[in-house]
Amino acid sequence: MEVINLEEKFGAFDTLWDPKIAAELNENYVKLAKVRGEFVWHRHEAEDELFLVVRGRLAIDLRDRTLELNEGDLCVIPRGVEHRPRADEEAQILMIEPKSTLNTGDVRDERTRERLDRI
Repeated sequence: MEVINLEEKFGAFDTLWDPKIAAELNENYVKLAKVRGEFVWHRHEAEDELFLVVRGRLAIDLRDRTLELNEGDLCVIPRGVEHRPRADEEAQILMIEPKSTLNTGDVRDERTRERLDRI
């Protein structure tokens, strides 16, 4: 057991769209990421995904609408729902996802991370 300081952990990396493992909870990872710009449209067939905005603003585009998250807001994207996170300016987000979750879901591209670093 340890106390995790989010500001310290976010200060430990500068890469964008490159989730880092901050903790484990049952069969889930608590991931931190810095994001800016648009991510890829994707879905996770077997996993729900929780997004919490720690700093900044995050939009999550769905095919029929856009969810706007401000600091302190969270949402859960249910499995199978196609979505695209984006941020006009850099945002810091926390995600809780099953360990098996691939960051790009059903899409493989240069942002796909097969292995995640711990911070």
